[in-house]
Amino acid sequence: MTIKTMDDFARSCGVSRPTLSRYFDRPSSVKPATRKRIEDALSASDYRPNLYARNLNRKRTRNIGILVPVITDPFYAEMVNRLELLVRGEGYWPIVISSHGLADLEAEAVNTLMSLKAAGAIVAPLGLASDPGIFEKLRENIPIVYFDTFIEGNTPFVGNNNVQSVATIVDYLCRSGEPPAYFDIPHVNHNSGERLASYIATMESLGFSPVVFGNTESYGWNFEHMGYEQTDAMITAGTLPGRTILCANDRLAFGAMAAAHSRGLRVGRRSDSDLRIAAHDDHPLSRYTCPPLTTMAQDFTAMARSSVEALRSILDEHDDSEGATARKIILDGTLMMRQSA
Repeated sequence: MTIKTMDDFARSCGVSRPTLSRYFDRPSSVKPATRKRIEDALSASDYRPNLYARNLNRKRTRNIGILVPVITDPFYAEMVNRLELLVRGEGYWPIVISSHGLADLEAEAVNTLMSLKAAGAIVAPLGLASDPGIFEKLRENIPIVYFDTFIEGNTPFVGNNNVQSVATIVDYLCRSGEPPAYFDIPHVNHNSGERLASYIATMESLGFSPVVFGNTESYGWNFEHMGYEQTDAMITAGTLPGRTILCANDRLAFGAMAAAHSRGLRVGRRSDSDLRIAAHDDHPLSRYTCPPLTTMAQDFTAMARSSVEALRSILDEHDDSEGATARKIILDGTLMMRQSA
């Protein structure tokens, strides 16, 4: 039999047309034996469904948007990798868009997702630079879930417990050596302010005076460059605020460690080291710096899984507003004690 249509293929593998349609929408929705029969038939034929044509006939497509600020950031790259696989496992097709750290491109991306009739979206917004009205419009059109940071409102959110994670690493650094000075970054989203506030509160609770430094005005998302340039300038001028530095994120620490190395300073927790440097996030490259970076790990696995599950729950309920305020998932971080501090 020449297989040209889904009806032809359904007859060839001995299943009903609605069952086959359910399989292509969501493989896990059909019985394992039926799924195997369909997949064996697919392997033995050259038939593939026309997903574009199927989407045209739907009010909503089987596409899920994944929007992040910077795809080259190791944190977002890792999250996108995990989200893509989870979304595909749910029978949806991921559409990944980066806003490149620009509010106008973020607004363009949101409009693109609406024009593509995406079934839903998992979004890490720029944060403070975002246009809240754009995301409110998106939310009125499709279900969305925020991760990492959020826009104020009732949209479901999955993120890191910055109060817990920064308090944990500050306590460790104070117990293991000189109390840390905090290297701040531009407050591009809620995480920056939350981490700074937790550092100050924890230092004061432990009986130490907080020390905060860093030019946060003009660097945007280029954290490695900021860390290198400012650390190099302070080493040259002899104005480093201490021998233990807690960086607001790992990318900032990468730059600070490179600057210290270029100036002949030894980073580490050995007695002959010049500096201890620690950070936050546990980016995929953090364990491969020299020395490996002590940092607070965000739970990538739980954040990706919880984001997809939250969106799936809304899609299953056909409800993107009622009860959404209850879907706030805040995940604790884990101390990764390595050689840098």
